[in-house]
Amino acid sequence: MEKKQIYFAGGCFWGVQAFFDQLEGVVATTVGYANGKTDSPTYEEVYQDDTGYAETVELIYDVQRLSLAKILDCFFRIIDPCSLNAQGGDSGTRYRTGIYYKDKNEAATIEGYVEGIRANYDQPIVTELLPLENYYPAEEYHQKYLKKNPQGYCHIDLNLIYKE
Repeated sequence: MEKKQIYFAGGCFWGVQAFFDQLEGVVATTVGYANGKTDSPTYEEVYQDDTGYAETVELIYDVQRLSLAKILDCFFRIIDPCSLNAQGGDSGTRYRTGIYYKDKNEAATIEGYVEGIRANYDQPIVTELLPLENYYPAEEYHQKYLKKNPQGYCHIDLNLIYKE
């Protein structure tokens, strides 16, 4: 099995993780904080909205079972890529949308995908497409939060996932 990892910010990370955990070919997910300016941030620090971090899901996937294009297609089903620093009822820079990659070869795929869907929107797409600068896993109580708390808050329709 060849595994790759990529990082998605799509508002509150609880729902983004629960959504991607349903996708066949996803090997593992963790929630955390990406592309900020401090070391080892806590949720309380990130929540103040001055650390530069985005709530983010690290997604590890099996490239033989799941393509990056399909992952991107799924991601854009659950976000509003034209909403700056807000998703669902949440607002603040920590809730911005972003795709953060470690493999520079993936940048062209990601940028090409976004360019291909741009015409589907009346407003500019503001989702960040950037290399991953840093990532810190969130506290344990945030990991698989909606699995532990099925009635917990989620701004995403978890039924939007599709399987082939």
